Amino acid sequence: MATATALVGEQVAGCDTHPHKSSGASATNPASPSSKITTTRTPTPAPGSTTAAPSGPPTDSESASTPAAAAPTSADASTPSPSSSGGLTIAREIVHGPATATGVALTFHGAGDPALAIQLLAALKAANAQVTVLAVGTWLQQHPDMAMRILDAGHELGNHTYDHLTMPKLSAATDDTEIIKCADLLEKLTGSRGRWFRPSGTTRATPTILAAAARAGYRECLSFDVDPLDYTDPGPDAITTRLLGSVRQGSIVSMHFGHPGTVQAMPRILDGLQRRQLAAVSMSRMMGS
Repeated sequence: MATATALVGEQVAGCDTHPHKSSGASATNPASPSSKITTTRTPTPAPGSTTAAPSGPPTDSESASTPAAAAPTSADASTPSPSSSGGLTIAREIVHGPATATGVALTFHGAGDPALAIQLLAALKAANAQVTVLAVGTWLQQHPDMAMRILDAGHELGNHTYDHLTMPKLSAATDDTEIIKCADLLEKLTGSRGRWFRPSGTTRATPTILAAAARAGYRECLSFDVDPLDYTDPGPDAITTRLLGSVRQGSIVSMHFGHPGTVQAMPRILDGLQRRQLAAVSMSRMMGS
């Protein structure tokens, strides 16, 4: 299945845990190791049932005004299939890559001005970097050509819900609709639903969200352990300093399309990662699958 993801429209350019706002906050979320993924366009297998995986309570990264550490939740890379709790099949949440990872996964919420997204893709190409884009469905609906542009550039494309609502406040039925509607659009545009799903409006998936993800065919819910809060538009210097000050091998970084500061910071971020011998790779490559 395709493994790239993107965010929808300016109203969602903020990302999973926040509505689109501008505040000077920054947060980093160290977490424990998790599993991997590869960039393909094959259909996602139906989730199987194994053992239960814990998930932390939802948190709102936008509400933080100082750097914050995430709860150390992660999935064991050796158990890639969804787990079953009380007879309910749920997806596994991934916060950090495996302990053996040598790279870093830059993940982007796909939304905002396509021109800025194209500039960012050019910066990634110049550094031979691969990333994972989690796209908002409404953004892809408005800019359908961006789906294949992301994949053709060698990146992964995934699901960040259709309307980018605050998922912990939704019913299970609405969770299903939000995930499946975006998945169907990804399949229509690319031939694949994508391997990765990231919930909207929360930094951590609730059990209800994990169950909805599994019902939609996603084996993992993708979280992150580093968040430079680029959606608050703090400027390229702050974004670069926050990210490079927190990233380590196996980190999953949350960033956003649609923000000029992110585009301006990207060459320095990639150079800083290279100096530390940390390659920017897709989630699937980091997870070794």
